[in-house]
Amino acid sequence: MSIPFDSLRKQTILIVDDTPDNISLLSALLKDKYRLKIATNGLKALQVAAAAPYPDLILLDVMMPELDGYETCRRLKAAPETAGIPVMFLTAKTQQEDEEMGLSLGAVDYIPKPISPPIVLARVATQLSLKKARQFLEDQNTHLEHLVAQRTREVVQMQEATILAMASLAETRDNETGNHIRRTQAYVAALARKLQHHSRFSGVLNEENIDLLFKSAPLHDIGKVGVPDRILLKPGKLDPDEFEIMKMHAIYGRDAIIAVEKHLGGSNGFLAFARDIAYCHHEKWDGSGYPQGLKGDAIPVAARLMALADVYDALISRRVYKPAFSHEESAKIIRQGRGTHFDPDVLDAFNEIEHQFREIARQYSDDGSDEDEDDGERVRQSVA
Repeated sequence: MSIPFDSLRKQTILIVDDTPDNISLLSALLKDKYRLKIATNGLKALQVAAAAPYPDLILLDVMMPELDGYETCRRLKAAPETAGIPVMFLTAKTQQEDEEMGLSLGAVDYIPKPISPPIVLARVATQLSLKKARQFLEDQNTHLEHLVAQRTREVVQMQEATILAMASLAETRDNETGNHIRRTQAYVAALARKLQHHSRFSGVLNEENIDLLFKSAPLHDIGKVGVPDRILLKPGKLDPDEFEIMKMHAIYGRDAIIAVEKHLGGSNGFLAFARDIAYCHHEKWDGSGYPQGLKGDAIPVAARLMALADVYDALISRRVYKPAFSHEESAKIIRQGRGTHFDPDVLDAFNEIEHQFREIARQYSDDGSDEDEDDGERVRQSVA
C-alpha cells in the first residue's frame, strides 16, 4: 500500500508576530516538527499565506501596527485561497470579549500570552490533525463525486445504447435504417430549440426536457414490432382493414412503455415523453389523426414535434411503397398541412429552420448521397 506524498511532508505553519522575541520562542518550539514561515506584520502575512505552498496553520498575534490580527484574520477568511487555512490567535489580549471577537472572525483557537509551550504544542498538533482529517474527507468526497459522475455517465450510455438497439429493431422490420432514428432525433431537437422561448412552448421545452425529447424520440415507432410483416412490408397501398392494423402500432408502443413504468413502480420524464411520442405522433392538429383523434393543444407537445419530424423524414426517404422526394417537394407538402396536420407554430418553426432539416438529412443520409430527386407516389396514407 502506497503512502500519499502529502502524509510524508512536514506541515507548514505561518507565524505572524511583530515582536522578534515571540517569533524566536515559537520558532524554537516548533521548528523540529514543522516547516515554518514568518511574517512580522499583517500585510506581509496576507502575502505569505496566499503564496503556494499554502500554510497548514497560521499562528496570529492581535496587536500589530498598521493591520491588527483581527483585520488580518478577517481578510484571510474573505479570500478564497486562504479561507480554509485554520487560524489560531496567540495574544496578550486576554479579556473575554477579545476571545469572543477572535472566534467570531473564524479562528479555531485563542491562546493567551505568555504562552505555555506544552499547551501550544498540543493545540497546534490538534488543529493540524483536524485539518489533515478534513482534507482527507474532502479528497475522498471529490473522488467519490468523480466516481459517481463516471458511473452515471456509463449508466446513461448503456441506457442510450439499449434504447437505440430497441428502436433499431423496430425500424429494421420496417425496412428503415438507424439513420432514420438519428435524423428524427435531430429534427425534433432542432424544432424544440427553435420553439424553446415561444410563449406556447417555453413551459415544456427547457434544456432538460429537450435532452429527454432527443433521447426518447427513437422509440416513436417501437410499436411496429407488433405489426405483421405482410402489412408492414407491403409494397402497395394498404386496404382499410390493413390500415386499421397498421394504426395499432401507436397503441402497442404506448403499452410497451406503460409496462416499463409499471415494472419501475412509476414514470419519469424520459418515459413520459417516450409514451406521448409513441402514442400520439400520428395525431393531427385538426383532430383527424389516430389513435385518439386528439385535436389542437390536447396533443402532447412532444408528439406534435415528432409528427412533423416523422413526416418530413418519410417524405425524403425511399420506402417500399414510394421513392424519396427532394427537400423542396417534401417541404412543400408539409406546408400544405399547416393548421390541419401540424400545429401552425411548429410548422412556422420548421419554415425558419428548414435549412437545418436539409443539413441533418444530408449528414445522416442512408446512402451517403444527396437527396433523390425522383418523383413518385405521395406518401402512403398520411405517412402511416
